Amino acid sequence: MSEKWVYAFGGGSAEGRGDQKELLGGKGAGLAEMSRLGIPVPPGFTLTTRACIAYRRAGGEPPPGLAEEVAENMARLEELAGRRFGDPADPLLVSVRSGAAQSMPGMMDTVLNLGLTRDVVAARIAAGGDARFRRDAYRRLLTMYGDVVLGVPHREFERVLAAARERQGVATDAELSADSLARVVEEFEALVERHTGHPFPQDPQEQLWGGIRAVFDSWDNQRARSYRRLHGLPDDMGTGVNVQAMVFGNRGEDCATGVAFTRSPATGEPGIYGEFLVNAQGEDVVAGIRTPQPIEPAPGAEGAAAGGLAARFPEAHRELVEVCARLEAHYRDMQDVEFTIERGRLYMLQTRTGKRTGPAAVRIAADLVADGLIDEKTAILRVEPSSLDQLLHPGFDSKAERNVLTKGLPAGPGAACGRIALDADRAAAMAADGPVLLVREETSPEDIVGMHAAAGILTSRGGMTSHAAVVARGLGKPCIVGAGALHVDEAAGEVRVGDRVLREGDELSIDGSAGEVIAGPLAPQESEVLQALEGGGSVSPAADAFLRLLAWADEHRRLRVRANADTPDDARRARAFGAQGIGLCRTEHMFFAEDRIALVRRMILARDPEQRVEPLARLLPLQQGDFEGIFAAMDALPVTVRLLDPPLHEFLPHDDRALAGLARDMGVEPAAVAARAAALAEQNPMLGHRGCRLGLTAPDIYEMQVEAIARAAAARKRAGGDPRPEIMVPLVGTESEMVRLRERIARVVARVLEAEGVALEVPIGTMIEVPRAALVADAIARHADFFSFGTNDLTQMTFGYSRDDAGSFLPQYLEDKILPRDPFASLDASGVGQLVRLACERGRAASPHLHLGVCGEHGGDAASIAFFDEVGLDYVSCSPFRLPVARLAAARAALGRGERELDSV
Repeated sequence: MSEKWVYAFGGGSAEGRGDQKELLGGKGAGLAEMSRLGIPVPPGFTLTTRACIAYRRAGGEPPPGLAEEVAENMARLEELAGRRFGDPADPLLVSVRSGAAQSMPGMMDTVLNLGLTRDVVAARIAAGGDARFRRDAYRRLLTMYGDVVLGVPHREFERVLAAARERQGVATDAELSADSLARVVEEFEALVERHTGHPFPQDPQEQLWGGIRAVFDSWDNQRARSYRRLHGLPDDMGTGVNVQAMVFGNRGEDCATGVAFTRSPATGEPGIYGEFLVNAQGEDVVAGIRTPQPIEPAPGAEGAAAGGLAARFPEAHRELVEVCARLEAHYRDMQDVEFTIERGRLYMLQTRTGKRTGPAAVRIAADLVADGLIDEKTAILRVEPSSLDQLLHPGFDSKAERNVLTKGLPAGPGAACGRIALDADRAAAMAADGPVLLVREETSPEDIVGMHAAAGILTSRGGMTSHAAVVARGLGKPCIVGAGALHVDEAAGEVRVGDRVLREGDELSIDGSAGEVIAGPLAPQESEVLQALEGGGSVSPAADAFLRLLAWADEHRRLRVRANADTPDDARRARAFGAQGIGLCRTEHMFFAEDRIALVRRMILARDPEQRVEPLARLLPLQQGDFEGIFAAMDALPVTVRLLDPPLHEFLPHDDRALAGLARDMGVEPAAVAARAAALAEQNPMLGHRGCRLGLTAPDIYEMQVEAIARAAAARKRAGGDPRPEIMVPLVGTESEMVRLRERIARVVARVLEAEGVALEVPIGTMIEVPRAALVADAIARHADFFSFGTNDLTQMTFGYSRDDAGSFLPQYLEDKILPRDPFASLDASGVGQLVRLACERGRAASPHLHLGVCGEHGGDAASIAFFDEVGLDYVSCSPFRLPVARLAAARAALGRGERELDSV
């Protein structure tokens, strides 16, 4: 049986259905379904996406049988309309519109009024037809066909129209007289012939096929390819082509055209939201040529806007409200519709699932559950986890004008504005007088005080898991990294972007969700959802919907969700956000506080263990206090504490002035401090003397930390609490490393708990972040109670990419599709993921009760979470502000896995 290329709709029936988007495209499927529902749709037919694919494979030739099916359907359309295509006496005019399976608004092409010719226009005017309307329809055809099919630049047509408006002294095209339009048409035809070398086609069949070919070809235009790349859509779907009888919203004051949403696409609030134009056609509403009127007037609106559509077209408005309600109930989702009113009669031209903001997606899903249209599982699957970021972080008013200086990687969502500070200490000092932005070439752990103080962080180097990105997300700070056009000159006290020079103290704004660096001040707007999560104030409808959705997600997910948190404040916030424990407490961040950094540096610069005794003894109670606060905030929940991980040189000051100050504080010669600092410096510190290697060569540092953990747990236990510490050894790559360190850790824990008179189980595990550890996971698992995958370093070491320097080439890799996505932002399942899978399988084969989790930044990425659910991890851990995303993503992963398992039965 030969392929069927064309499906008819309208006239009370349809050959296609609404669930055939892959075949008919979204627009074609919507037109078919509305026809089946008896909704007023101008009749027409759809050329399938398979016809588009066949056309492209044949090098731009229609597949066999397509022309015959188009001719048959045109004959049916003529019969339904009671007019003939190209008939000067009573012509049928058609539109040709694109429609891919997944909506790509504005990316592909449309042509209206096909079938109009000079002879048809002249004949209709001679028969008493409205000359202005006929000429206006023809000039629209000339514009669209000339631009879309013949390649005449659209701006050339606009120049002719602008000159016509100026000659007649009017503001809009709708005010041009019939005589003015006659001259415009002549100039348009001359313009087409001048650019193409041929007259505008006067054969309706040539026009029709020119439009069909143009829509097929538009699948491969630059904007469509870019849209697919940005939204992760495949290039091989093809587009449907919808040929439909024209209805006219531009025949006079009793006609109109408009677009509408069945709920607000910005907030999700119920009601008809949209705009319309009287005496207008098709693209006028979205083209911005004229200012449309709201369908439903805003409270207190005056003038024309006060009446809305109901005042101008009461019957059509009533029917539109009924149709919108019917479509939303039928599709069980918010709809985006297009309509035309001709001589007061309503026609529906499109329905599709409406695009919406993150806040709107959450509210719509929750409200549809309350309305009984969908269940909780469907609501969970409807909301993209990444969209929750929009509700948690402050943002700029979408209508505010932005002077964008440059763009970088959107590493920490949210918006921030403040004065530029080029040094962490200055940022901390300046913050006392108002918000600051810490602007650096890159950050290091030494900058933590300034990062805490800053309203936002901006770096010219680094990637999505650079130090700045990871810490900013943990702090909930807006952050942009890898803004390569930004030249930071700390010595000169300035930042340059091209010819633009900004001085320290100048105001700057950053949009960490969009990656935009914006000149001047913009005021961020506070998140009402964040206030609700932290228990402050009344709960808005958006926040209520957010909390309901997360509660449903918690009921359906298998994975537990922990937080990466390093301070008691972080821990309290994480618990408020729904954390079921801490999966990563980085002890090095505790060392940078003002009351201990000097002690840490004395410990590092000590020549032997004896010189480390005194600073370690003074650091112990400070660390113990930190852990007591964290255990109290996370009472009865597990807290995984990672022992010291970074190389020691990161704790030392980096410039001569700071080194001299340290020497003075220590009472030693600056040369001695400089020599010791130079001795600690490494060529490749990420692969050097850090992690468990430090714990083995300087065991007294780890022993102090373990004692602080055990003492803190004992103190909380005696106070009536339920502390659940877990101790994690970083960077293990061999069995012997794990054996020796476990013995030492267990010995210190046992000694402290015995001295404190407390019985407490303290699991000891390791971070799997070295590829070798994944390969020998069975051997390591025999000595570990848990594995936590540090996928930031595991990705870095597997790819051989420095996460701090990959920004110099990763954007090009993504643009050229060498990589499908940033592997530091979303787990490389086919490479790094296989190491994770292997370690899980081998680890549990050797130790069936081995607990498995992940604490890298991938723990807050939805696609990565789906993989972690599939391989059987017990929990994911991420920064506190990503917890809601992780909770929802874990539920979606469980529901998706359940559906796949049912399908396989």
